[in-house]
Amino acid sequence: MADAVLAVGLMSGTSLDGVSAALVRIAEPAPGAYALELVAFLTTPFSDAQRDRIGNTITGGSARELALLDADLGQWFADAALAVLARGRVAPAAVGFVASHGQTVWHEPQRASLQLGNAAVVAERLGVPVVSDFRSRDVAAGGHGAPLVPRADRLLFARPDGPRALLNLGGIANFTVVPARGADAPVLALDTGPGVMVIDECVRRLYPGRRFDEDGAIARTGGAVAEVVEAGLAHPFFAEAPPRSTGREVFGVAYAHRLISQCRERAASPADTVATAVALTARAIGAAARRFIPPALRPLDVVRSGGGARNPALVAAVVEAWRGPEHRAFDELFFDGDAKEAAAFAFLGHLARTGRTGNEPAATGARGPRILGCITPA
Repeated sequence: MADAVLAVGLMSGTSLDGVSAALVRIAEPAPGAYALELVAFLTTPFSDAQRDRIGNTITGGSARELALLDADLGQWFADAALAVLARGRVAPAAVGFVASHGQTVWHEPQRASLQLGNAAVVAERLGVPVVSDFRSRDVAAGGHGAPLVPRADRLLFARPDGPRALLNLGGIANFTVVPARGADAPVLALDTGPGVMVIDECVRRLYPGRRFDEDGAIARTGGAVAEVVEAGLAHPFFAEAPPRSTGREVFGVAYAHRLISQCRERAASPADTVATAVALTARAIGAAARRFIPPALRPLDVVRSGGGARNPALVAAVVEAWRGPEHRAFDELFFDGDAKEAAAFAFLGHLARTGRTGNEPAATGARGPRILGCITPA
C-alpha cells in the first residue's frame, strides 16, 4: 500500500487475559477511503500474579498501588509492542506511532473512564510517539467513552451492499451495526452485557486451575438453569436504551458469584452453572438485537470476533438467540479476529494523529464528533 504508515495497536480488555499487540499498515487509497493490513499479531498473557494484582487494584487499590500499576503496565505494554515488532521483523524506528488503549480499571458512563498503562513509559522504551487516553474526550463531551471501535467498524469493515453487525465477544459483549459502505447514516452500537467475563469467573471459581472454558467443553455437558437466566436478565442494565456501556463494575466477580449461588440453591452442577452463564450472555445479545436494531439497519450478517468467538458453545447459543442474519467469523472475511480491537485502536490513533474524528456520537451519546486521544511525543 503506497504512502502507508506502520503502527502498533495495544489493547488489554476486561477479561484480563493479557496485552494484545497488532502491527498494522494503514493507508488511504482514495479520499475518505481507508485500508488496514495486519502485519503481525500476538497476545502476551498476564501471569497469574499480574492478573491478580490488576484485579485486586481495581477492586480496592490505594493511590500508591494505582500509580505503581500504571507504571508497570506501561512496561508490560512496551514489552508487548517490542515483541510484535520482532515478530514482524520491523525496527521501532520504522513505526510511525503506537496507539495504546491501556487497561481499564474504572468505567462509569458519562462520568469517568480510567485506563492505566503509562504512555510515557512506552514512548521512552520504543522512541516513537504514543497515542493514548482515547475515552476521556468523549466522556468530557457527555458521552459514555464507549464503545469506540464503531468508528473503525464503519470505515474499515462495512459491506458494500447493506448493513452489517460486528459482534465483539470480549469480557464485555458489544455490537456495532454499520450501514452500507459510504452511506451517510448513523451507526448503532452498544454494550449488550457480559461477554466471557461471567463465564470465565464461573469456570475459575468452580474448576480450580482453569481460567476459561476451552472449546466450550464444560458448557456443552451442562444444561442452563432457566430461572437463573431469567433472574439475571432482570438486571436494570438490560432495560437501558442506548447509548449504553458497562464493565466489571456491573458484570464482574460479584455478579458471577451471585449467579453461582443461585445455581447452587437449585442443586445445579458446576457444568450447569457454566451453561447458565453462557445462556445468559447469549440471551442478552439476542434481546438487545431484537429490541434496538431498527428495520433500516437490520443486518445482512453478523461478524463475530473476540475471545468468546473461539467458544463453540457460546457461538451456538448466540446464533440461536440472534436468528435471521448469517453468522460468520471475522477471520473468514478480514484477518485474525483476536487482533481486531488492537488493530482498531491503531486506526483510531491514526485518526487522532491526522486530526480526524474518532468517535461515533450516535453510539456514545457525545454532544458531537471529537478527535480522541492524547499524544505523547517520541
